[in-house]
Amino acid sequence: MSEFSFSQDRLRELATDVLRHAERLGASACETDVSESVGHSVTVRKGEVETIEFNRDKGIGVTVYLGQRRGHASTSDFSPESLRATVEAALSIARFTAEDEAAGLPDAELLAREGMDLDLYHPWNLTMEEAIELARRCEQAAFAVSPLVKNSEGASVSAHAAHFVSANSLGFMGGYPSTRHFISCVPIAQRGADMQRDDWYSGHRDPADLSSPEAIGAYAARRALSRLGARKIKTRQCPVMFEAPLATGLIGSFVHAASGGSLYRKASFLVDALGKRIFPDWMRIEERPHLPKGLASSPFDDDGVATRDRTVVADGVLQGYFLSTYTARKLGLPTTGNAGGSHNLIVAPSPDAPADFAGLLRQFGTGLLVTELLGHGINYVTGDYSRGAAGFWVENGEIAYPVHEITIAGNLKEMFAGIEAIGRDAVTRGARTVGSIVVNRMTIAGR
Repeated sequence: MSEFSFSQDRLRELATDVLRHAERLGASACETDVSESVGHSVTVRKGEVETIEFNRDKGIGVTVYLGQRRGHASTSDFSPESLRATVEAALSIARFTAEDEAAGLPDAELLAREGMDLDLYHPWNLTMEEAIELARRCEQAAFAVSPLVKNSEGASVSAHAAHFVSANSLGFMGGYPSTRHFISCVPIAQRGADMQRDDWYSGHRDPADLSSPEAIGAYAARRALSRLGARKIKTRQCPVMFEAPLATGLIGSFVHAASGGSLYRKASFLVDALGKRIFPDWMRIEERPHLPKGLASSPFDDDGVATRDRTVVADGVLQGYFLSTYTARKLGLPTTGNAGGSHNLIVAPSPDAPADFAGLLRQFGTGLLVTELLGHGINYVTGDYSRGAAGFWVENGEIAYPVHEITIAGNLKEMFAGIEAIGRDAVTRGARTVGSIVVNRMTIAGR
């Protein structure tokens, strides 16, 4: 870990010092996070370097408790004087904070006690010159697809590494290094006055798992070209297929609605939905926090609670929410180890899903294939859903023509219940892996 300025042992020493300061100054409990991150990225546009960024960050967050009163403070200064001042600041905040019956550390028996190597650390020893060359190759591959690809919003390459230590006064201490690397491209195709853009990217823990820059650029260009000649369609109701990258966002909307913060505030249409069928009776969603190299893998959550494999949805029935220690107490439920978010959600394809995307299109028949969404028109209290969209009109299982400047609308509760198929063309975006999703009916607002 030569790219880091501090060793894991040094981060542990700093965390220990924070806990000792808090105890000496009268805190009834304390938790702390000590972290450091490094990385660089480059963007090339039309063969010329447009941006170069380097980052090196570090920080310590301190949360203290005085009974049921909580205070938090943070600093980027690792000196002993700063650590003590930060603990004092957190305590000062706690003294003037109202008591909260849900505040406090997790139950000790739930904390992760054993280390676990999830193979999350794969540094990319990439010089800036090499990163620029990769970005140029990516963009050049896009331009080489067709003379109609005349412009670009750029190709980017980034390499990032981080490590951290979390600890609390119940004896928990854990941490590990991790990496995230990306290659992306955003080409623009033009025919006359008609201009269309699209993008594609590859992101992994291990640079060896990244798609080649040429493959990313060429695929992004073909996507942009396929959108030339886009037209509006008449307002109607019809089946809608969310392409796999967008389907991950649809599952993200489910996670948001099923998360503790939304639930205890009564700001979700899934309040009191535990144990109820909200998806078709064949649908299954698993959470797998211990996948090697997983983008959302972790042996413990942000509270230090040990993570575990679980089934979130079985036979279409919601088996569990996404709860932190705090939100679980607010709801009178046990924590699910999801402080900080979900961990590697795997959505199973529908039982009769064809082997590939082309087969899913044939099964889909006629309707709208959505490949881009715009705006954030989701009301999680009611489930009402309205987004700007672009994509393709599909006739008899074949793409007929591109479509743009439309709006798709529905209600998430009805959309989830109306899922007719999930493809085997699964992609992973962040914490979610899912294939294209077919919803039986939505309203399309066009011309």
